Order: sequence, then structure tokens, then C-alpha cells
Amino acid sequence: MKQSIPPIPIFIQDCGFHSALGHTSDGVRQSLSQGYCNHMERDHGLLNSGKETVVGRVKEALPELPAELSRYDSRNNRLALSALQQMEDNVRAAINRYGSDRVAVVVGTSTSGISDGEVAYTEILATGQFPTEYHYTKQELGNCSDFIARYFAIKGPCYAISTACSSSGRVFITAKRLLKSGLVDAVVVGGADTLCALTLNGFNSLEALSNTLCRPFDADRDGINIGESAAFMLLGLQPLDTDNKPIALLGVGDSSDAHHISAPHPEGRGAEEAMQKALVDAQLSPEDIGYINAHGTATPLNDSMESKAIARVFGSNVPVSSTKPFTGHTLGAASATEAAIAYHILKSDLSLPKQSCKNKAPDIEISLVETDLKLNGKAILSNSFAFGGNNISLIFGEWND
Repeated sequence: MKQSIPPIPIFIQDCGFHSALGHTSDGVRQSLSQGYCNHMERDHGLLNSGKETVVGRVKEALPELPAELSRYDSRNNRLALSALQQMEDNVRAAINRYGSDRVAVVVGTSTSGISDGEVAYTEILATGQFPTEYHYTKQELGNCSDFIARYFAIKGPCYAISTACSSSGRVFITAKRLLKSGLVDAVVVGGADTLCALTLNGFNSLEALSNTLCRPFDADRDGINIGESAAFMLLGLQPLDTDNKPIALLGVGDSSDAHHISAPHPEGRGAEEAMQKALVDAQLSPEDIGYINAHGTATPLNDSMESKAIARVFGSNVPVSSTKPFTGHTLGAASATEAAIAYHILKSDLSLPKQSCKNKAPDIEISLVETDLKLNGKAILSNSFAFGGNNISLIFGEWND
């Protein structure tokens, strides 16, 4: 597996993150450390059936967009801005250093401004007119990336990727290619998705929602919780001069098994391929991975196949957990959400997120994090698997050159 040409790390120069876990670094780290998130809450207003479910909701007030960007005003872009403001100084410093045309924006999303569209359609049904502030472009998948570019006056490559639940994982692959090709010197990457009735009712029609807090890898697992999140990073080929603990994207892997439009391959063949590719790209062995943040949706099929795939690649010794009970499944933002969690674990040497699995299912062949464990200098692998078999594995670690 070792290659003669050393890998090129992609450095995480900054990170902004806002989800049910919180909106500050201290808040996020505290929630991860305590193993509980009080913003995972019961909701009975989003489903047409009146059924109750659990969602990961952002409760903090969101910033208003600048007046000159009011055409982009949506809950999705406000949530994105709340994360971007956390790293604004370093983004603007990169623009000043390299030039606005040498910085790119690549965003993953699946809902964009649909929640605002739902409000607008409610009004047109009631009054016969759309709200004056509404425009259909707020629902376009590229709306968030376009907003970010305009907010920072970035003139480099700018686009969105939407491959369902792997959307904001694929942005890291794209960013790595842009940086290694020499087209740009820095990339703002990430994802943003907000709660909306369309998504909740869609998953409910698939009988994939749980009405309790989701239970990944449990014998009684019965479905997912949906959450909302914005997670962004500034990536570059060099660490910041002031960073005494550089964290890097070490490897990426993807696959597309196209087994079924909504069900994963039962043996996890595509998942296995993505993880193997990420290891090869990072020039690491399975023994170098100290933790796997599983896709872990708490649906019967996903958890079973992911367990099989992880066991084939890593055996049963690597600690595994799913952080979706802390955030909900944040859809197109899921990969970036879990990348941000990996960043905080690495940056602050946090204990690994525990899996509160009361009744581990007999089809789960992996070692779950159930006690206080640390990485001990090893890397983190994070999985995201999407409808249609679009699979992404990312490896993050502390860089010691």
C-alpha cells in the first residue's frame, strides 16, 4: 500500500460550525465531551401525518445578511453565514494574500432554500401572491455557493455539488483537485442544509424516520433523525503560520456502486471501496486509523452493510461510533458536519464520541466506542454514503512533517 511519492496534505486553515451541537468551538467541544446534545428535540409540526419525530435543531439566533445581498436571504444562507463568520478573518486574509481570483468556493447541499419556498407557497395558497421578498432562485442548489462568493467578493471557481448525503464530502475531493492542479491557492468548502417539511415527509414516506432519538448499530434501531447544520473550512496547501497543531485532510476516497436508488449494497461493496481508496490516497494502513466516524444512520440496512465493510477493511479493533444522535442526519451537510467534528477532536484531543448502544445488534461486527478513548496520535476516517450508492470516505489527521 505504501507509495514512493509522498502524499500532499491539504491543510485545514480554519473551521466554522453551527449545528444542534452548538455555535461556538467551546460549545461544540463541550457537547461532544458530555456525549449529549440538548438540541435534539421532539417535533410534531413538520410531518403531514402529525407523527412525532426527533430533529436536530439550531436554536441560536442567526445573523442577518447584508442589505446588498438581500436577494440571497434564506434560513439556509443565514445558517451558512453564522458558520462562515467564525472564520471570516482568515478567509479575507487568504483573499488579500492570493487575490480574489485565486480562491474558490465549493459547497454541498441538498435542501438549499426549500424551507423558505414552503413558507412562500403557504402564502400564495392563502393570498394568491408570493411574498414580495421571495424569489425562486433561493431554492436553487447553487444559491449558497453564489452567496458565499458574493459575500467575500471571491472571483475564483464557484459551484455547488449535490449528491444527496455525500454532497459536502465530495467538496473535499474537488477542493483537493483544485489545489493540486494549481488553479487556486485556497478553497472555502463545506455544506449547509436546514430543516424543511419536504425532506422530513419524504423520509417519512420511505418509513425511514424514527420517533425517538436514533440508535445507530442497536438491535432496536428503527430509522434516522433529520438535523440542520452549516460546517465550513478554509483549505490550503500550507498551514497557517500561527498554527502550532496543523490538522490536514490526508486522504479521500469515493465510489459509486449504484446498487439501488435508495438502498445501499447489502454487503457494503461501495463503502469498502471508498475506504480502501482513502487509505491508499493517504498512504496509510488500517492500523493508522484511530477512530471511524461512521455514516451510522440507524437504519437497519445502512448500519448492517457499513459494519460489514468496516470489518473487512479494519477488523474489529478500530473504535467506531456515529455522531448522528448529536446532530441528526444533516443530509447534504452531513459530511462537512462530521469533518468539523473530526477537526475538533483532533484539535483539542477530545475523547472519542461514545455510542450509547444499549442493545448492540447481532449483525454489527465492529468495536463501538463505549468507554473513554483517545486517538493517541492516529488519524480519523469519516464515512458518508448517499442514495444511489454515492460513497465518500475522508481521512483527517494531525500533520507532523
